[in-house]
Amino acid sequence: MMGAILLQATTTATTSDVSNVGAPVTAYWPVMIFFVFAIIFPVLPIILGRVVRPSIYGKAKMRPYECGIDPVTEAHDRFTVRYYIVAMLFLIFDVDTIFLLPWAIIFMGDDFSFTTFALIEMFVFIGILIVGYYYAWRKGALEWA
Repeated sequence: MMGAILLQATTTATTSDVSNVGAPVTAYWPVMIFFVFAIIFPVLPIILGRVVRPSIYGKAKMRPYECGIDPVTEAHDRFTVRYYIVAMLFLIFDVDTIFLLPWAIIFMGDDFSFTTFALIEMFVFIGILIVGYYYAWRKGALEWA
C-alpha cells in the first residue's frame, strides 16, 4: 500500500505541470506517513502488553519450568563446554554447506561454464570439511558423555 502511495506521488509529479505542483513538503507526505507507521507498529504492542498483562503473578507462575518436571537443581548450574562446541561445529558446517548450494545449482544447469579448476576447488573445499569433521570427532567434541 505504501508503495502504491509513493508510486502515485511520483507519477502525479512527473505527469502534471510544474506550476500545479504543491509545496515541496507535500511530496514528503508518504515518507512521513511511513515513519509514523514505522514508529507505531513496534511501540503499540509493547504498550498494549503492559496494559493487558497482570501486574502481580501467582506462585505457580513464578516457578521455573523444565518440561513439566519439578526442578531438581538450581537454575545457575554450569554447563559443560561440549554443548557450546557442538553448537559452534553445527554453525560452521551449516554455513559451509550453504556455499555448496549455489555451486550445485549451477552444476545442474545446462550452461555449465565451470572449468576443471572450479571442480577441483570444490573437491578441496569438501575435503577441508571432511578433515575438520574428522578432527572434531577425534578430539571428542561430538560425544555427549
